[in-house]
Amino acid sequence: MASAFTSLASKLTTFSQKNFLSSSDLNSDQIFSLLELAKELKKGNRRIDLGNRVLGLIFKKASTRTRVSFQVAMARLGGQTVDLNPQITQLGRGEPIKDTARVLSRYCDVLAIRTFSQQELEAYAQWSTIPVINALTDLEHPCQALADYLTIQEKFGQLEGVNLSYIGDGNNVANSLMICGAMLGVNVKICSPLGFEPDAQIVEKARSLSEFGSKISISNDPFVAVKGAQVIYTDVWASMGQEEEHLKRKEIFEKFKVDKKLIELADEEVIILHCLPAHRGEEITEDALESQSRHIFDQAENRLHVQQALLAVQLGGL
Repeated sequence: MASAFTSLASKLTTFSQKNFLSSSDLNSDQIFSLLELAKELKKGNRRIDLGNRVLGLIFKKASTRTRVSFQVAMARLGGQTVDLNPQITQLGRGEPIKDTARVLSRYCDVLAIRTFSQQELEAYAQWSTIPVINALTDLEHPCQALADYLTIQEKFGQLEGVNLSYIGDGNNVANSLMICGAMLGVNVKICSPLGFEPDAQIVEKARSLSEFGSKISISNDPFVAVKGAQVIYTDVWASMGQEEEHLKRKEIFEKFKVDKKLIELADEEVIILHCLPAHRGEEITEDALESQSRHIFDQAENRLHVQQALLAVQLGGL
């Protein structure tokens, strides 16, 4: 056990004090090792004490799972969390990021930032002298992808060669699924309505990172996309900041609903994943979600474990 952990640590220590802005900030060895560490923490086989380190949360978007999972993860590591709500700090009054980032670097040991613009996140990383974590931007959701692939690995025992079909908007979740999945050998198929596919540059980036024969493909027909899928993944049709498009998107995305009829076309061992919150009756039916609730709520729980592993690595806890 000790030698196995030493091998695991050797692959992860190079990520200590590094930013995690994109799934591509980790290589495949580091992702696999991070997932192994998360499993050890989840089982209670490994305890890590960071000695009262401080995580700062800057959340410009509403959050349940991301906020709570980061807070609990830091508490389990012996640290504490400071909630830097923009509405009650100078962030909300327009203080420059370069000033905020340099000040918070003197108070905190790591920052997790949930905001709209990837450029804003990168500005924090540029001016901070502590690690910055992408807790969600409009471009990527890398912590979610880590939890997703841990859940899939727990179910199938491996990731290489698994077929994942994502049905819905080509959004930040889809982007991170492609980038992270490409490095893990997962065949990721993104199926979106015409005009709502992922950005072509992200698709090409994912393909350029492909390892272990991973294939990344784009489709516009959900009934074709799910054939042979071992994982069907869906997300809300309108993300935060797109609320005014909700009614229009409901009409466009109606044929992209995950229901029993669609699921029957997939592999007989298929599991359904959803990053939550779910709009039941829209992107997924009530019966489809409840029939797969175990996997979906395992997926939500795994946010805690992968983020605990990530914080432990970034803060030199190995």
